[in-house]
Amino acid sequence: MSKKYVYQFSEGNASMRNLLGGKGANLAEMTKIGLPVPQGFTISTEACTQYYEDGRRINDEIQAEIMENIIKMEEVTGKKFGDKENPLLVSVRSGARASMPGMMDTILNLGLNDEVVAAMIAGNPDPNFERFVYDSYRRFIQMFSDVVMEVEKAKFDEIFDGAKKKYNCELDTDLTADNLKEIVEAYKAMFKQVKGFDFPQEPMTQLLEAVKAVFRSWDNPRANVYRRDNDIPYSWGTAVNVQSMA
Repeated sequence: MSKKYVYQFSEGNASMRNLLGGKGANLAEMTKIGLPVPQGFTISTEACTQYYEDGRRINDEIQAEIMENIIKMEEVTGKKFGDKENPLLVSVRSGARASMPGMMDTILNLGLNDEVVAAMIAGNPDPNFERFVYDSYRRFIQMFSDVVMEVEKAKFDEIFDGAKKKYNCELDTDLTADNLKEIVEAYKAMFKQVKGFDFPQEPMTQLLEAVKAVFRSWDNPRANVYRRDNDIPYSWGTAVNVQSMA
């Protein structure tokens, strides 16, 4: 039987800290005792170690497990990745067995794309909701591009501040839905100019890239210094927690 790399929260417990990381083990334990935890799964520290052994790539076996667990999450939540009627949106967080604050920023609302955003807005004519959706999308694009795709955050700040100036907005909340839609398009255009390809629209692509970014963060300069100062072995690796947005 092949090794198991991905665990639903319902499959773990507090004793599995070395495998699931501190955050994953705590989420599993809270699920076990019946707390209303938004459901999801943890990609184990062993998957991180395997990622490096495979030359910094997520092998086919682990990718297949991640996809299987997304399907299980869809069944539990009643939502589906990329669905226009009831889309599944998730957060992605790192979680080593030893606390390493600030190693990687959280990705929120992963699963948003042009089609999902358009469908959400079409299903709710409230202009305030439209503004909320576009604001969420522009935040997701900036967050994903910065943390996962390594596009400088300052480039997004320049676009956003430019739009506020253009429309004489003192506060971020003064920007309208149309203003934010324009910002979203500018963000995507800048992303393509920098990276040479379009912002990822496929939710599974977004997820796999985010998982790779968490694994990469285990070996970034900031993490290496923190581990050295706190006697945390490099061989431990980090887990990844994928959780449905509440």
